[in-house]
Amino acid sequence: MSQQDKKTRILVTGADGFIGSHLVEELVRQGHDVRALVMYNSFNSWGWLDKCAPDVKGKFEVIAGDIRDPHGVFEAAKGCTVIFHLAALIAIPFSYHSPDSYVDTNIRGTLNVLQAARKLNVEKVIHTSTSEVYGSAQFVPITESHPLVGQSPYSATKIAADQLALSFFTSFELPVITIRPFNTYGPRQSARAVIPTIITQLLSDNQEIQIGNTQATRDFSYVADTVSGFIAAMHTPNCAGETINLGTGFEISIESLVESIAEILKVSKPLAIDNERVRPKLSEVDRLCSDNSKAGTLLNWTPKYAGLDGLVKGLTLTIDWFKEPSNLTNYKPTTYNV
Repeated sequence: MSQQDKKTRILVTGADGFIGSHLVEELVRQGHDVRALVMYNSFNSWGWLDKCAPDVKGKFEVIAGDIRDPHGVFEAAKGCTVIFHLAALIAIPFSYHSPDSYVDTNIRGTLNVLQAARKLNVEKVIHTSTSEVYGSAQFVPITESHPLVGQSPYSATKIAADQLALSFFTSFELPVITIRPFNTYGPRQSARAVIPTIITQLLSDNQEIQIGNTQATRDFSYVADTVSGFIAAMHTPNCAGETINLGTGFEISIESLVESIAEILKVSKPLAIDNERVRPKLSEVDRLCSDNSKAGTLLNWTPKYAGLDGLVKGLTLTIDWFKEPSNLTNYKPTTYNV
């Protein structure tokens, strides 16, 4: 890495979240000047950055703000060469309940980032999409040319945000790259996701595992792979305007996922379908499996945690983190987290 690269000032929005906090840590380790935008709150909490790894603690700047506020986003972006935009509302069930907040955060928040980047002549914006924008797979593996289908208010707002990002490239030549991760998992993931839900219930005194649709399949990506894909996009020239999948190309049903986690933990509990956790029939995404060949070609990126063996390796690392009492106490395994 050149000395110029090492001095790159980078803004990470959503830095207090699951993927964002891991991205901040890795960028700091690689020698970058990182500014972390976290959600303002009266507790002065920096989310997961409060529990960042000791080797990066105190080595990045933190700005508290709100992605929905254009002035605050503009101020946070000043002096930055690259923006990683991860700030978003992501829980699908909560988007049924409060869709307005998803429009404000995911669409208007993205607009604020794009406007700030354009006014400040930012050299590169890496915008975060999601595999949920594809809806249920119409063909597999899913390429970036797959139709976009908004089967939930969440996915609809992410489709809108993706199209906004593309429009700023085509209209203003803003150098935007859209990274589309499939189901990322790992340490620090919130309980609204299926893997933490399964792990915490298996580690608790619950007599059974409350779950939703057990037959749906997902392509799970370990967080270290997702982070390396983001950083590869930053370093790769001539990718502006591109949308790139990050996934493993391996799909597994939720039922088989439960079995794999239970086997690692050496704990067995019966499954119980909780209707509250089942999505409306037409909103359920039944199958997701990525084609990651574009990431390999353009970014020279391949997942290290691929296939069943890679999934088991990533699940083991994730389980080890959750087994630490100080981490497990952050979760409520008896409560459905929408």
